[in-house]
Amino acid sequence: MKRRHNMAFGAECRDDGSVRFRLWAPAAHRVELCIASANPMRIPLSPCDQGWFELTTDAARPRAQYCFRINDAQDVPDPASRFQPGDVHGTSELVNPAAFDWQDREWHGRPWEEAFIYELHVGAFTPAGTFSAAQERLDYLANLGITAVELMPVADFPGRRNWGYDGVFLFAPDSSYGRPEDLKEFVQSAHERGLMVLLDVVYNHFGPEGNYLRAYAPQFFTDRHRTPWGDGINFDGPDSRVVRDFFIHNALYWLTEYHFDGLRLDAVHAIVDDSTPDILTELADAVRSSVEPGRHVHLILENDRNQARYLQRTERCWLKSYTAQWNDDVHHALHVLITGERDGYYSDYSERPLDQLGRCLVEGFAYQGEASNYRNGEPRGESTAGLPSAAFVSFLQNHDQIGNRAFGERVTKLADGGAVRAAAAIVLLAPSPPLLFMGEEFRAETPFLFFCDFEKDLAGAVTAGRRNEFAHFARFNDPAERARIPDPNAASTFESSRLDWSEIGQPSHRDWLRFYRSLLKLRCQQIVPRLRAGCVVDADYEVFGDRGITADWKFPDQSKLILMANLGTESIAGVTFPASQAIYSSEEVTADTLKQGVLPAWSVAWFLES
Repeated sequence: MKRRHNMAFGAECRDDGSVRFRLWAPAAHRVELCIASANPMRIPLSPCDQGWFELTTDAARPRAQYCFRINDAQDVPDPASRFQPGDVHGTSELVNPAAFDWQDREWHGRPWEEAFIYELHVGAFTPAGTFSAAQERLDYLANLGITAVELMPVADFPGRRNWGYDGVFLFAPDSSYGRPEDLKEFVQSAHERGLMVLLDVVYNHFGPEGNYLRAYAPQFFTDRHRTPWGDGINFDGPDSRVVRDFFIHNALYWLTEYHFDGLRLDAVHAIVDDSTPDILTELADAVRSSVEPGRHVHLILENDRNQARYLQRTERCWLKSYTAQWNDDVHHALHVLITGERDGYYSDYSERPLDQLGRCLVEGFAYQGEASNYRNGEPRGESTAGLPSAAFVSFLQNHDQIGNRAFGERVTKLADGGAVRAAAAIVLLAPSPPLLFMGEEFRAETPFLFFCDFEKDLAGAVTAGRRNEFAHFARFNDPAERARIPDPNAASTFESSRLDWSEIGQPSHRDWLRFYRSLLKLRCQQIVPRLRAGCVVDADYEVFGDRGITADWKFPDQSKLILMANLGTESIAGVTFPASQAIYSSEEVTADTLKQGVLPAWSVAWFLES
């Protein structure tokens, strides 16, 4: 089976053997195609309307290296390049997507209610750091109980290592991970094992090195809007139609040509768009209208604004736009409870974290319009009324919450093991789909640090900027202490972030892995079937004692899921436990403690009324 996404951008291999090249260069007066070979060729593109240049030729063949020459002065890669074998400053490679023969014709994805997500960084997931090496770990993930693998961004970035959020060529898998066909093999192999594959994409900015768009298409950017990375993407000004189409086609390209099962859109709160419909709505509409009947495709947001409007369902609980959002609120509340940290954004959860956790568990967001002190008193969030639990992705760890720390510590380095297990038992068995970060399931000792590989001047600025980010923390007031923060550009920073798979051979890590595997199995058996039964469930929570919380969810089949947890260091006495079946309890919860009405420190119990 062949899969190809046809678009107005870049190079398109045609059935007759010719290739159509197309470049939007409204600031150029002359564009030539340069084909690198033993006898290099330069062929002019014809100017068309509205800043487009086009050429159809028989002179190029798949795997040919090419670039565009702008105004007889500057050679630039194709901004819609499907592969950059020589990195961001090198030539583009002509890729014929029809050369890959897909064997997963019968794969139509999985319903979102079945999602247990595993986030990984391709470069740090295995010693080799490639798509092929990650493919060799798919059986492990399937046996763990994972149903969806989420890849951190793979779009071509500058240098040999990067988190991926500095991508420049959004259609090209980074060459340090392998070739395009290697990524397609990874996706296909995942589908063979019943695993969905989700891709993290970045539509709020381009990386700071290797982007040549300003030289011939400055209309991609606007100084009317600012982002943390500089001028905003021009989604709503003059010439924005082509810009919008570029990103919409990128989403469709990954879902079609690579058969991904969904996309996670990074930090959409940093996208500024005053038009109607905004780019997020138009992109979702384009995806929903293009998906073939019966195929499950999921769109997930990271959105600090907690804009529930993008998550709305129809009266029949059908998706309108976006499937779910990463729920930072549930992470922050749990983190405060088990670590005691209250710096930075955790300050918004320092006064009543139990209440906020309860609201997250039964409603989704903790902030639904309330003032955020961390954001200078600005209201944050919208009401989640009518939304199902499936609209909120919960996690105890992810790349941001680990990697944005100065030393990249995982939560198991910051909190008591019993506290972390209690929090994990809440996240993995509550109705909202859970997400794990690679290595979490076996209590990986390796950190996950911020790393990159920029050119010299930019590298120095990034290193200094990274260290200065922490100057407002008391621990890092001293410049000498800040200097201890690992240099993001050092190869050693990246190498120390690679998972050490040999840890699984140690008894304590094996025990942790068994714990996670058992919880995911229990979720599959007891929780998921009830999530399929309906959309919105009747749910409530109550705080008791100093650190006790109970929550319950009543499903359409009249079954009822009940959580009772003690997220404190002291036992809670006088607890009335449900008479229903206990499907899970911490080791500390015994027949005696249940009979005595005692909930031990850092313990969790789940009950199910059939």
